[in-house]
Amino acid sequence: MILAGFRRRSQDRIVATLYGAVVAQARLPAFYADFGVPDTVEGRFDMLVLHLVLLLRRLGQESELRRDLGQDLFDAFCRDLDANLREMGVGDLAVPKRMQRFAEAFYGRQAAYLEALSSAEPQAIENALTRNIFAGDASGNAVRLADYVRAAVRGLDAQADDVLNRGALEFPAPRET
Repeated sequence: MILAGFRRRSQDRIVATLYGAVVAQARLPAFYADFGVPDTVEGRFDMLVLHLVLLLRRLGQESELRRDLGQDLFDAFCRDLDANLREMGVGDLAVPKRMQRFAEAFYGRQAAYLEALSSAEPQAIENALTRNIFAGDASGNAVRLADYVRAAVRGLDAQADDVLNRGALEFPAPRET
C-alpha cells in the first residue's frame, strides 16, 4: 500500500509528459501555415483533439493499464481546457457549459476520426478532416493532413509499449508526410 503513492506520481509524470507532447505537436506552426488549418482558438482546439484522439486510439488497443493511462490523458485535457477558459476570463458559472460543449465536440470528432480510420474507404479520413477542421472547405489541405494522420497512426502503432510507458511519444514532422 505504501508504494501505491509512488506509482501514482510516476503515472502523473508520464501523463504530463505525454500530454505535453500532444500539445506541442498540435501547436506546430506547419499545421497552420502550410496545411491551412485555421490559426484560431477553434483550429488549435481541433488540432489538439486530433492528436489526442490518435494517441488514445493507440492506447486503447492495449491492456487495461493502457486504457487507464488514456483516461488520465483525457482528464489532463479537460483540466487544461478548464484552466484555459478561466485564464481567458470565462466566469465560474459559464465554465461548466463550455466544458460540456467541448466534451461533445471531442466525442463527436473522436467518433468521426476513429470510424474514418477504420474505414476501407481511403477518402473517409479526408472527409472527416474536411468537416471538422476545415469547415467543409479544405481546398486540398485535407488530403495533406490526411496523409499526415495516416503517417502518425503508423508511427504510433510502431512505437514500443515500453517507450510509451516512459512517457516518450513521437509524432512525424508535418513536412515529412
